[in-house]
Amino acid sequence: MIIKPRVRGFMCVTTHPVGCEANVKQQIDYVKAQGPVANGPKRVLVIGASTGYGLAARITAAFGSGAATLGVFFERPGSEKKPGTAGWYNSAAFHKFAEAEGLYAKSINGDAFSDEIKAKTLETIRQDLGQVDLVVYSVAAPRRTHPRTGETFNSTLKPIDKTVTQRGLDTDKEVVKNFTIEPASQEEIDSTVAVMGGEDWQMWIDALDAAGLLAEGAQTTAFTYLGEKVTHDIYWNGTIGAAKKDLDRRVLDLRRQLAARGGDARVTVLKAVVTQASAAIPVMPLYLALLFRVMKEKGTHEGVIEQIDTLFRESLYGSEPVMDDEGRIRVDYKELDPEVQARVEALWGQVEDDNIYQLTDLAGYKHEFLRLFGFEVEGVDYDADVNPDVEIRGLV
Repeated sequence: MIIKPRVRGFMCVTTHPVGCEANVKQQIDYVKAQGPVANGPKRVLVIGASTGYGLAARITAAFGSGAATLGVFFERPGSEKKPGTAGWYNSAAFHKFAEAEGLYAKSINGDAFSDEIKAKTLETIRQDLGQVDLVVYSVAAPRRTHPRTGETFNSTLKPIDKTVTQRGLDTDKEVVKNFTIEPASQEEIDSTVAVMGGEDWQMWIDALDAAGLLAEGAQTTAFTYLGEKVTHDIYWNGTIGAAKKDLDRRVLDLRRQLAARGGDARVTVLKAVVTQASAAIPVMPLYLALLFRVMKEKGTHEGVIEQIDTLFRESLYGSEPVMDDEGRIRVDYKELDPEVQARVEALWGQVEDDNIYQLTDLAGYKHEFLRLFGFEVEGVDYDADVNPDVEIRGLV
C-alpha cells in the first residue's frame, strides 16, 4: 500500500516502515561516525527500547560499543492491510542492521510492568548473556497494571495545588491559545506516580539482582526531564514532576544496592525533544518550537541520538561525568544555557497567530513530529508501494 501521514491531535495514526528504517539508519550512522565509545558496555538491557531515548540508547550501545543488546517494548505489528506502530518498525530495522554487523540482538514484546515479561527477560539473559553490565530504563506508558495487586493506574497531566493557565500551541489549527488545566486530586497524583515513578525500575533491578544477573560494576540509569520555569507549573511541579521526583528518591536505594558490587545507579536529565509524550503536553509544542529556533541559531540544537551519544561518552563511560548537586547526570545543559532560556522567554510573549512561523521553528517541530512515525525522512519515496507486514527477526 501507499502510506501517507494522517495526524489527529498529538498522534499520527499511520506509520511508514521504510521511513522508520531510514530514521534508524541515520541514527546508527551518526553513532558510528563518532567512533567507538571507550570502555563502553558489552551486555545491555534496554527497557523501553523501541522509540525515542530508549531506542537511541540501544543504538549507541550496539553501534558505539559493539554491545549485545536485549530490548523490551510493547508494540503492535503491522498486517497487509494496516501499518503497525513506529516502535515495531524501528525495532525491526535495528535488528536488521545489528544482524548485518554480527551483533547479538534479541527483543521481547510485551508489558514491561508484568511479572511474566520480567521472568522471560531474566531467562533470556541467563541463557544468552549470563549477566548484563548496563540497564537502561526508558518506559513511557499512559497506564500500568500493578503485578502484585492487579490494580490498574492511569497517569494524568495536571498541575498540583493550583489551576494553571498557560499559553500553548494548537498544532492542528496552528494558533496560539490559552490552556487552562485544573489541579490534580491526590488520587490522580498517586496514580501518576504509580505509572511513571521509580517503583517498576526498582522491581527490575531487584529481580535482576536476586537472579545474579547483574555483572560486577553494572550500571543503571532512568531518564527524566526537568526543564526551565516556563514549563515548571505543568511539568516539574505537576503530576509528572511528582513521578519524576519519585525516581530521584528511589535511585538512592538503587545506588547503594549496586555500589556493593562496584556499580552505580543514576537518573539522567535529558533535553526537551519531540516525542509522542511531549506532544500531548499543552505547553510543550510552543516551547519546543521556540527552543528549536533559538538553539539552531546558536548552533547547539540536538536530537535524541546526539543527547544519548553524549551521555555514553561523557558521563556513563567518561572520566568526568557531568552531574548536578542531587547526583543526577545532566545532558540538558545546552538547553538550560541562560542565553537560550532568556531568548525563549523573550519570544514567548511575542508569538501570535500571524507570526508563528517567523518567531518559532514550528516547521522544524512538525518535521520532527512526523519523523517519529517514519515520514519526511530524507531519501524515502513516499509514493512507492510498501508492505506494512514487517517481521522482527530477533523476537523472543
